[in-house]
Amino acid sequence: MRTAVALLALISSLTSALAADPPVTRHLYVVAPGVRNYLEFGGAGILVFDIDADHKFVKRIETTASKVEKPENVKGVVASAATKRMYFTTLTRVYCVDLVTEKTLWDRDYPGGCDRLAITPDGKHLYVPSLEKDHWHVLDADKGEVVKKLEPKSGAHNTVCGLDGARVYCAGLKSPLLTVVDTKTQEVVGTVGPFEKPIRPFTVNGQQTRCYVNVNDLLGFEVGDITTGNKLHRVEVAGYKAGPVKRHGCPSHGVGLTPDEAEVWVVDGHNQAVHVFDNTVSPPKQGVSIKLREQPGWVTFSLDGKYAYPSTGEVIDVKTKKIVTALTDEKGREVHSEKMIEIHFRDGQPVQAGDQFGLGRKR
Repeated sequence: MRTAVALLALISSLTSALAADPPVTRHLYVVAPGVRNYLEFGGAGILVFDIDADHKFVKRIETTASKVEKPENVKGVVASAATKRMYFTTLTRVYCVDLVTEKTLWDRDYPGGCDRLAITPDGKHLYVPSLEKDHWHVLDADKGEVVKKLEPKSGAHNTVCGLDGARVYCAGLKSPLLTVVDTKTQEVVGTVGPFEKPIRPFTVNGQQTRCYVNVNDLLGFEVGDITTGNKLHRVEVAGYKAGPVKRHGCPSHGVGLTPDEAEVWVVDGHNQAVHVFDNTVSPPKQGVSIKLREQPGWVTFSLDGKYAYPSTGEVIDVKTKKIVTALTDEKGREVHSEKMIEIHFRDGQPVQAGDQFGLGRKR
């Protein structure tokens, strides 16, 4: 009797183990050259790091973009678990990569060049800004065909899609207004601002009621009300002076929300730092600052909110504000990039993708 009971228990245990889902692996995909066309910061290609193994280097994926003699600047990266594809832009082209086979499926150029793109959550449409020109191209993500041409005439540069996929936000280097686009009609439905000066990097919260924008000549960020279209606050970094920067021409080129939206992180190129603000109060209140190894031009976060990723390659524990490691490639070189995205896999298949922007995820 005891033997039978033990055997049944063993069978039950084995059945449960077989029925359980395979574990999820979390990888950070870093596209290079992701700081201008500088190859010293990780070379060229898609560098993959294991988030759950101290962000150790896993592999390098070659693409048709990385195999050329002089790889172009990578301008932006997005991915869709639904379609199992990843897309990135260079100065002139959009590249589509299969996340399972790791093959480049297509690459195409578009009139006016390309900049930092966005993708709808269903993976069906891409919103690709021209390179600081008047327009954005709305693309069918399957083959890259142009669906619509949007012309805010703002000096197209950065693009964010809200978490629900209903709205896309477009910012240009020549306008203090953030343009809002309806993804069903592919029409401009509003603006937020004007802000003090033209908008640089920006982010939005999960409910799409607030935007946080860098603007020219500001060490800090401004806050806008997406619902009313009004600017709410100008938030300056205290205790630090703006000075010369190597890239981008503005003191703060990078702002992100922690996924729980409790904090705003803003970068500081001249002082090689990232500054953390308490976002549970309005306007956000300045807290700690974290010194970095080079001049940052971007910041984003892991989906679970545990890690912050400045473009200088450090991995920062969000809770303790301590640097826990730094990205290096297979040659031991420092990896820096403003174009990185988290992708989760189960049994070799993508199941979740993050965003290159530090988007709020509280709904």
